Amino acid sequence: TKAYFLNYYKQTSKLIVNKLSVKMVTKFLKNIITYLFVGLLHVTTVVHADEVYKVSADDALTIIVFGEKDLSFSGIKVGTDGNLSFPLIGDVLVTGLTTSQIEEKIETLLKDGYLKKPRVTVSIQEYRSIYIYGEVRRPGAYPYQKDLTIEKAIVLAGGLTARASDDKVSVVHESEPEKVVKTKRNARLSPGDIVTIEESFF
Repeated sequence: TKAYFLNYYKQTSKLIVNKLSVKMVTKFLKNIITYLFVGLLHVTTVVHADEVYKVSADDALTIIVFGEKDLSFSGIKVGTDGNLSFPLIGDVLVTGLTTSQIEEKIETLLKDGYLKKPRVTVSIQEYRSIYIYGEVRRPGAYPYQKDLTIEKAIVLAGGLTARASDDKVSVVHESEPEKVVKTKRNARLSPGDIVTIEESFF
């Protein structure tokens, strides 16, 4: 009888352990799949944003030519004329192009007598600045950050002065330099935008 109960206890313990193991493994796999999905979604969003974004003067790029260390650079800035200086192929006009278009352009230029099958990747390392003026404590240029709003830009500029208006905010988008848009503080900014915080008269 003692041996029977001992054997029964062992078999039951193994069954419980196996069930727990299956549950733990299942939970672990679910967590891994969730993390991979979220990571992939984040990467896809970032890549998509870079592909849509059009490069302009003062943007800093990372350019990698696979297998060619001498042709790979980090933080190469686009000049005020819209060009970037690149070894072998000289000045390359990139303003108004997406990162994917720049990749294709550099690959095409490198194929013309320099490399047989160049593979190039281009990404944005640092966006050009936004500008905030008017009733802020430290008006001037500040580096653009993704998802930057006017409210966050005000914080970067040291906050509002005592004379600042609560609702009189305007922005000039780089894409429409002649148009002044009245907006709110939760509005999102793009690289090159100019924000003005007006004075309150009450």
